[in-house]
Amino acid sequence: MGSSTVRSLDREPAALAMRIGVVAAEAALATFARNLDVDDLEDGVDFQGVIGPAEWPVFSLVIDTLAEAGPGDRRSLDERRADALNDLARICMAAKNRGAA
Repeated sequence: MGSSTVRSLDREPAALAMRIGVVAAEAALATFARNLDVDDLEDGVDFQGVIGPAEWPVFSLVIDTLAEAGPGDRRSLDERRADALNDLARICMAAKNRGAA
């Protein structure tokens, strides 16, 4: 790649990584929505029990990344995962709204 080669902004590595992240987030949210019965939410969620083995790697990567505990975070894993699902929904809605603009 010569110095005269100009890359479009949507082909920059950071932009591509962000698009991959949005695709993974959308896939994880779709997996969650497709596999979970809302009536079961009151009893807690066994994510690995309801997400199929083929979809588990992407779903768990996204949820575990969003649910990572920061320094001083005293929330339980279940609380962090619930917040991660909210974050996931917000990410997908923001990506959808940005794509429509």
